[in-house]
Amino acid sequence: MITGATVEPFGSFVSNLFTPWGDLDITVMLDYDSYISSAGKKRKLSLLGDVLRALKEKGGWWRLQFIPHAKVPILKFEKGRPAISGDISIDNLGGQMKSKCLFWLNQIDGRFRPLVLLVKEWAKTQNINSPKFGTLNSYSLSLLVLFHFQTCEPAIFPPLQAIYPTNLVDDLTGVRETAEKTIADLFHANIRRFIADRSRPVNRSSLSELFVSFLAKFSTISLKARDFGISPFTGQWEEINNNTRWFPRTFALYVEDPFEQPANTARTVSVRNLDRIQEVIQRTQLTILSPNLTWIDLHQLLVKPELSRVILFRKQNQNGSGQMMHPLPQQQLPQTRKHVHSPSAPVIAARVQSARPENQLRSRINGNHHIHGLSSNPKQGTYSNSAVPEESNPNKWSKQGMQQQQQQQRGDVTNSRQQLWRPRSQQS
Repeated sequence: MITGATVEPFGSFVSNLFTPWGDLDITVMLDYDSYISSAGKKRKLSLLGDVLRALKEKGGWWRLQFIPHAKVPILKFEKGRPAISGDISIDNLGGQMKSKCLFWLNQIDGRFRPLVLLVKEWAKTQNINSPKFGTLNSYSLSLLVLFHFQTCEPAIFPPLQAIYPTNLVDDLTGVRETAEKTIADLFHANIRRFIADRSRPVNRSSLSELFVSFLAKFSTISLKARDFGISPFTGQWEEINNNTRWFPRTFALYVEDPFEQPANTARTVSVRNLDRIQEVIQRTQLTILSPNLTWIDLHQLLVKPELSRVILFRKQNQNGSGQMMHPLPQQQLPQTRKHVHSPSAPVIAARVQSARPENQLRSRINGNHHIHGLSSNPKQGTYSNSAVPEESNPNKWSKQGMQQQQQQQRGDVTNSRQQLWRPRSQQS
């Protein structure tokens, strides 16, 4: 029997990287007179068995599945309509602290959370977000986004060793409150130091540009994983044969846990499924690059049908004044000027953004077939980039265009009938 224990959340709910249909991760924290538990795996397995028997006696559960051989033993549950599913673990303070660290990292840049949510939703839609079936878990996907922020140009995040230079889980000893406060204080101090560094270049890429460059970075992940692993701790691709922490090689893909080195968060990914993950990334790239891409195609690519229907209904049936209208028929994207070479990330991002139904509606109303806007509206800072070549916007230097640019600089663009890009030279 478990007495004096508390039930606490961890995972995406704590990191604020959860989706409404995601699993609920909870851990049963045992009472050790304010000290951190030192219960071994056998003790945790025994306690999870007690929880399983208690839940079966209570009844009403759709599914109860005990997974004793996982790195962290868990009890999976599902109940209710709509179904609520989740994982129960014992004394998983390390998982809880990792979740808090991801939450704190969002202080550096507000684009981190929405890109993680986008990548997770896309991966779920493409069936590559299921460790049970040999693909990526949500924690690995979050770390891939984190690594992308460390290695893009210019970098948005520093290597995590610059924020927490040691193994975090090794520091979870002694009095729990003291250990947690020590970790949090060091984490926050180094985050503040990084943010205060005004000499570092600022990355102003939009959310859609970051997603496109994310796909480009990992488009050959199956090939690169043969020789290199991903280390958010060092912020680099690490050569496996020269890394004594990862030797010998036993996994198809190595995504190091920066808070529990050298643990591999992608250990469930099989060779066959890694090839499939690469194929999904490349197929997504080709779809986004297609000149015939429609915003319906884009929704089907990035989100599951139930969410896509909700988004499309809202976008199709409400204009800027709140008036209802009939849905627009499926149509091709407004065509941009063709280029001999492959489009750059800003141009690709413009195609992604132009797939938004309000942009297609604006084109129909104004009779203008140019791409008009791209704004991810991040919570922190201004990151808008010019995503369309200057020559593709003939109205840029017209009197009306300059007036609208002035409105945009004042932030008064809500009722503009036609949004125009500012050239990069005018961006701060």
